Amino acid sequence: MATATVTMDEAQLAQQAAADHAWKPRANQWAIALTVTLATFMEVLDSSIANVALPHIAGSLSASQDEATWVLTSYLVSNAVILPASAYLTTFIGRKKFYMICVILFGLSSMLCGLAPSLGMLVFFRILQGAGGGGLAPSEQAILADTFSPKQRGQAFALYGLAVVVAPAIGPTLGGYITDNFNWRWIFFINVPIALLSLFLTNRLVEDPPFIKREVAASKVGGLKLDLFGFGLLASGFGSLEFILDKGQEDDWFGSHVITFFTTLCVVSLVTLIFWELYQLKINKRPILNLTLFKRKTFAIPFVLMFVLGFTLYGTTVLIPQMVQTLLGYTAELAGLVISPGGLCIMCMMPIVGFLVGRVDPRYLICYGFFILSMSMVLMHTFSLQSSFKYIMWVRVFQASGLAFLFIPINTISYSGVPREQNNDVSGLTNLARNIGGSVGTAFVATMLSRRQQAHEAMMVRDMLPGSEAFRTRVNNLKGLFPGGGDAAADGFGGKTTGNLHAAQAFLYRQLHQQSAMLAYMDIILVFAIFCACMIPLVTMIGRIKPPKDAPAH
Repeated sequence: MATATVTMDEAQLAQQAAADHAWKPRANQWAIALTVTLATFMEVLDSSIANVALPHIAGSLSASQDEATWVLTSYLVSNAVILPASAYLTTFIGRKKFYMICVILFGLSSMLCGLAPSLGMLVFFRILQGAGGGGLAPSEQAILADTFSPKQRGQAFALYGLAVVVAPAIGPTLGGYITDNFNWRWIFFINVPIALLSLFLTNRLVEDPPFIKREVAASKVGGLKLDLFGFGLLASGFGSLEFILDKGQEDDWFGSHVITFFTTLCVVSLVTLIFWELYQLKINKRPILNLTLFKRKTFAIPFVLMFVLGFTLYGTTVLIPQMVQTLLGYTAELAGLVISPGGLCIMCMMPIVGFLVGRVDPRYLICYGFFILSMSMVLMHTFSLQSSFKYIMWVRVFQASGLAFLFIPINTISYSGVPREQNNDVSGLTNLARNIGGSVGTAFVATMLSRRQQAHEAMMVRDMLPGSEAFRTRVNNLKGLFPGGGDAAADGFGGKTTGNLHAAQAFLYRQLHQQSAMLAYMDIILVFAIFCACMIPLVTMIGRIKPPKDAPAH
């Protein structure tokens, strides 16, 4: 009798596996891909589009510039909490329903952000918007992984890559245009019609695979038992981490008791979360974070690579516009035009990489991408205060050509050999790596810029003392370039002090300030170059990836 039962169970499992293997969505797979990419592009765009509108938001809502930065921080914190939890929440309500709830929440909160009467209400609505947006990118990636066969995933991820790589690049430019020509509230209002269209198309085209339907049915039989303790640890851990990265430099890092408190909370929460998740696995309960994925080299190493990709992409997207605006005098619109061609380059390269990824070992593509990225940083290291717009723009385009060769192959390897039931977990964690990497990159640029500039100024100012013959000669040569004024008096430079002396000294100080800032930017770029170059030997540790078969993994 026991043997017959076992045989029946095995036969049922074999039937289920065959049904899963044969499953295909009823709608056209590219129509599904375009549908889910629409909302993801909108969400990723919103993570950067509000940056340039902060002064307008602060002025409109009677707040200071520092207070207005909470508009960005609140979004990033709630986004970071939902990203890794999206796979877990899908288990209880289904992926399609979860995705649609996220779209509704994102669209509704976007409208409320546009209508917000005060900064406090705007920050609250941004928290809701970040929570809704946090589930969109990982859900889309998982939908694409299930909808397309392994050999076609590269092309599908190319479309997804356009959303998550191009959107941050054009966000500040678009945000600046809308703010300057209309009103900052429209950067939120434009999300509403897109959310409605996405909701309609998702309802018509997207469907859950059989294995997700079984998970939902099983969770309903057992009752809705959310791991509230684990979710609390997740929220406090990643929420604190995002807060630290966003506010650390502003509050002088560990010189602030607030940053120290949240750092302690972050470390304790994340360490406790790891042990709690391992315990959940031990007692056969569904963990919020599937840490067993890190046993696979094909997931653990791409996780690190995705972190570095986010670190470099977001870091340089902040660094270049800031450098050209503060040192070269570019307007916000012109600074956006410096990096926008890079986004166009990625758009052109993504389909090519999607075609290659099914025919070339993805490790070679990743190595090529990081090599180009490192070389582009070497070229950026030649930037100076005399660099032309065209030169900076083309170096950015060269860098973007390398970025295009990273996103798709890294994602493709991440799913290699992973059971399709864990596709949601893979998408949640890889998107978390990219987002946290981006936050670390942005915080790194802000911190290093401030501290390296101070260090360079301290070294250079030693040569600008009255006792320095070279400095005295330089000041005397510059005095003739400025109109005089004021009463004559001894100046310690072998002559009389007039207004032109002060003008000459002010001119030299401005030069000192600019040169020290440029040297600080070069220090940051050098670190980026070394960091990217170190990823190339790491890629070789993944091992050979078996080429995907033509048959779908359904």
